[in-house]
Amino acid sequence: MGRRRTGGLYLFVALLLVVAGWAAASATGGLERLKDRLFPSLRPRMTLSSGDFPAGVTAPGEDVASLPLRPTVIGFVPRGSAAGLLLAAGSTGPEARPGILKTGYALDVRAVPFLREEELVAALAAGGDRGGVDLAALPVDRLAAWTPALRNAAPRVEMLLGRSRGQDALAAVGVASLAGLKGRRLATAPQSAGHYFALWLLMRSGLGPADVRWVALGSAFDAGRALREGRADAVVGMSADVEAAARERGGQVLATTADAPHLISTVLVARGEFAARYPDAVRRIVRGLLDAAASVLRDPGPGARLLGEAAPQLGDPGEALRTSPPATLKENLAFFGLAGGAPVTYDELYQSAVQLVSKLERRTEPVRTAEETRDLSALRGTAEARGP
Repeated sequence: MGRRRTGGLYLFVALLLVVAGWAAASATGGLERLKDRLFPSLRPRMTLSSGDFPAGVTAPGEDVASLPLRPTVIGFVPRGSAAGLLLAAGSTGPEARPGILKTGYALDVRAVPFLREEELVAALAAGGDRGGVDLAALPVDRLAAWTPALRNAAPRVEMLLGRSRGQDALAAVGVASLAGLKGRRLATAPQSAGHYFALWLLMRSGLGPADVRWVALGSAFDAGRALREGRADAVVGMSADVEAAARERGGQVLATTADAPHLISTVLVARGEFAARYPDAVRRIVRGLLDAAASVLRDPGPGARLLGEAAPQLGDPGEALRTSPPATLKENLAFFGLAGGAPVTYDELYQSAVQLVSKLERRTEPVRTAEETRDLSALRGTAEARGP
């Protein structure tokens, strides 16, 4: 009996020593080194990506501003403010017309529409040399949401293109107020600016994301059909589309971005590598887009015609332009805090969107700050050249 107790005591002490040794080895990294030595195949394989290096390493070594040898590709999801981009890029096809960037700045640019923000972000991540885009028109909230996914693209915000001042709307059938959305089916495209607007509306009405039953749409342009087919009690989409659908079913528009004209702000985002390699192209694009914006605001006709051809889903292009006009140089300078004042600046909008996404998705990875995402050199240069 005594021998058994003694043997058990020895075994207990031995186990304690093993556990203590194991803990010490783990604390000092010895265990990991032993595992790597004994089982090298289990060692995590390190991968490298372009995001591990500065975006400008491929820029020309000489101090010469270069232009791409192929057309620069700019992607956008249709909005009224895209009229300026279309006027700057020009049209293609049988009745092709050169745009402002070609005639005034000797730069070939192609504007490519996308129906979904996810597709546009994927194209920006791929880049123009791989069948994607070199620059993209993105709402600030979407840039904040996809900053981790765009790490390798090192996106740089160059300018403000426009704001939604009533183009995005929430319409409902059988719901009299925003507070009445509680427990109802609310349809939005999950990765869209409209979803961001819907969250703002819920907050304003004292509701939270869990207070409604979300219905996912393929794109913001599917909202009207979802309401017509009875797949949702309320939808968020383009105002012309959802207003017509609600009217057909005896419903109504409950809110538009006219109530929050600074919430959905679309900016021009360039791939970091493209901006660093072709700084002169970026300068010409910024100046050409500002010229186009001024032209559209002075005479909406030509821009509206191009918008109607490229984005018929927006409805009346003149109304689309009224509810989402292109931004002027003055608005740009105020938005980025360079001159004048704005109710909401880019940094404030980006930072709040980052915090909201982190809160909703419980993200923990570090995200680039607002200052790290913008490059205003071309915008500053344009402002200095044109004077007060």
